Formats: sequence, C-alpha cells, structure tokens
Amino acid sequence: MQKVILTEKIPIKMWLDEPEESSIIQARNLANLPFAFKQVCLMPDTHQGYGMPIGGILATHDVIIPNAVGVDIGCGMCAVKTNIKTEFVTKEQIKQIMNGIRELIPLGFDRHKERQDESLMPQNFNLDELYVVKNQYLAALKQIGTLGGGNHFIELQRCNEGYLWIMIHSGSRNLGKQVADYYNRIAKRLNELWFSAVNPKADLAFLPFKTDEAYAYYKEMRYCTGFALANRKLMMERIRQVVSTVLQSVEYEPVINIAHNYAAWEEHFGEKVVVHRKGATSAKLEETGIIPGSQGTKSYIVEGLGNPESFMSCSHGAGRALSRSAAIKTLDLETEKRKLDELGIIHSVRSESDLDEASSAYKDISQVMAFQTDLVKIKVELSPLAVIKG
Repeated sequence: MQKVILTEKIPIKMWLDEPEESSIIQARNLANLPFAFKQVCLMPDTHQGYGMPIGGILATHDVIIPNAVGVDIGCGMCAVKTNIKTEFVTKEQIKQIMNGIRELIPLGFDRHKERQDESLMPQNFNLDELYVVKNQYLAALKQIGTLGGGNHFIELQRCNEGYLWIMIHSGSRNLGKQVADYYNRIAKRLNELWFSAVNPKADLAFLPFKTDEAYAYYKEMRYCTGFALANRKLMMERIRQVVSTVLQSVEYEPVINIAHNYAAWEEHFGEKVVVHRKGATSAKLEETGIIPGSQGTKSYIVEGLGNPESFMSCSHGAGRALSRSAAIKTLDLETEKRKLDELGIIHSVRSESDLDEASSAYKDISQVMAFQTDLVKIKVELSPLAVIKG
C-alpha cells in the first residue's frame, strides 16, 4: 500500500496511514534537498528522528548525510533457528538460559572489564585511515559482545513450526555514536563555510563525495557497520554456548543478519546513488530480512520483493507509537506486566522506568506488516518466549 505527498521538488511515498506531523515535516526537508533523488520513502514504522525520520529512505546524488544514517551506525538484527522443539523445553530451562546470557553479555551502558580478542574485530581495514575508530579502538575492544540499551534486545522465540529461535537487536555501541557525532560536526561547519542553502535547523548537514571528508566518513561508517555485525556475532556465539549447556544435542542453522542504519552506493532507476536507510531494512528480490515486533508481540523472518518504489526497502520493526517519556507517563505498569504474564513470556518490565519499552509504546506489528505486503512476504512467524532488554 502506497500513498503520495507532493512537495516542491520530489514526492514523499508512504506505506502507512496518518504519520505524525513531525515526521512529515522532516520528510519534506529531505524531499526539498537539492541533491535528493527520485522520492523520499517512509516505511510503516516511521516516527520522528533526529534530522531524518526513523523508518525513512533517502537517495542522493554524490552526497552523504551523517544524520541520515544516525548515531547507531550498523544497528541491525540477527537470528538463528535451532533444531529444538520448544514443547520439550521447560520454563525453568528458559530461565537458566536467560540467567546464563546475563552473566556473559553486558547490558545497557555496561561493557566487558577486559578487552576482547582483536581477531573478533572487523578485518581488512586500515586503522590509520580511520581517525575516530583508531582513537576509539581500545575502548571498542571492551564494547564488542555487549548489547547496549534503549530498544536493543535478546529474545528466545518459538516459530510457527514450533522450533526454538534466538534473536538479537543491537548496533555499534559508543563507537558508532562517536563517528556519527564527529562527522556531523564537520559537515555542519563545512556547510556554514559553503553558505549552504540547506536550513541548518533541519539537522541535515551533508558531505559531497568531492570532499575528502565524505570519503573519510564513508570508510568509518563501513567499519562501524562491520563492528555492529561482529558485535552481534559474538553475542550470538556466547548465547549458543549457554543454550548448549542447558539443552542437549542442539544444532544451529546459519545466522541471518541484516542492518538498518547505514548508507550505501546502489543503483536505482538506472542511476548510481547513495541510499540512506535510517531504521529501514533492505528488501531486494529474495533477500532474507528480519522485522521484529515489540516486547510481547510477534517478529518475522521475511523475503524481499525488490519493489523499486521503496528503493527495495521495508520497515525495520514495529516503530514507536509513544515517545519514551510519554510511555512512562501514560502507560500503567501493572497492566503492561499482566499482558506479558498472561502470554507466559519471561519479560523485562519490572518498574515504571521500563515502560518505555512496553508493547503499548509501539505500533501494532500486524498492521505494520499489512501495510507492506508489496515490499516483503512473510516466511516465518516468531512468538517471544523470553526477553532481555538493554
């Protein structure tokens, strides 16, 4: 399902009803950029972000925008199917697994006390070309294999065929934020020097690929995307270790991985452009993707349909219906806990401060999926058994 808003320059194409006004204002800012290409796309999970809406896709001619990637560069999902039927797994065993995960994987702002092995870090990069990464490298050795906070999570899930799955949502930790902030500051300063026509209040400072700074950011962004993947892979390996100590004869299928905060050179509508996906997932023809729900709702393994109208993209999740502060102020703790308890989910809602990640803070994932039937098809439905939030 697709709707169109016309602007002074290129259209905004939306796969949702009644987006919040603030996200439409941000999308208009994107559409009126002098280097924006073809259209701006808003996925069904769209909501306001910094500069660019979360759930947005922007293609540009020879320009990259740090704020259109965001601070959690390379944030994404990975999932693994096991050969274990959940009907043979007890609640006590699930609790043992979750406790074991908490012992091995630091959550929130926590990190490892000791540096992890350098072989776990992204390879085939020249650190001397990566100013921010090089300065943050030793700190990042303690961040790899850690979950982070916010909406990042680890879930044990049951698929519609009854098998146990493991799913992780995490990103590049503080490394990505340092890179994003550093190059956004440079872009803002250069835009001022160039007397750029782009309104600085839009928070869309840009770097043309005619500049060394654009190439420098692109290299560091790619490293952060690799670091985010390495981070998820290490967590998944350690979760598998825990699962294998609790359950017998576990076998694991290959990891499914996909990022949703990055920019990449791609060809669309016959032109090579820089596609920025901020809280949006690539959905090329037959490409396997992951669309998580909220705490207590279904998640999906999907197959891309390669729809050119969305730059071959889809949503990255359910999307927020309430801001974090609004969720904490308006949602009822006992009601949210009861919802999850009645579903038999081992969850992370303990106090009012946890309400920012309650199910009711998010959009209805079934409606989100209904909006994008022309972008992806569902391959596997996953229901949560136990959730750890960052």
